[in-house]
Amino acid sequence: MGATLTIRGDLAKRLETLSKSVHQSKSSLASQAIEEFLTVQEWHLQAIKEGIEAADKGDVVSHEEALAELKKWGKRAS
Repeated sequence: MGATLTIRGDLAKRLETLSKSVHQSKSSLASQAIEEFLTVQEWHLQAIKEGIEAADKGDVVSHEEALAELKKWGKRAS
């Protein structure tokens, strides 16, 4: 099923420029961008849901434990 989407202003100009540069239709590029955006947003919402469920079950670490773990990460990067 197709849908009509209106893109205006600077965003439309940028899409037009990119479309010409990569030899792809504006529709194809817009669909790809929307797909990527939705994938990230859906992942983010799922991660939040899982975090809330874990917290509700008491599956959490203390602030001190979290800080200790983060300090280890900093030492590895040095």
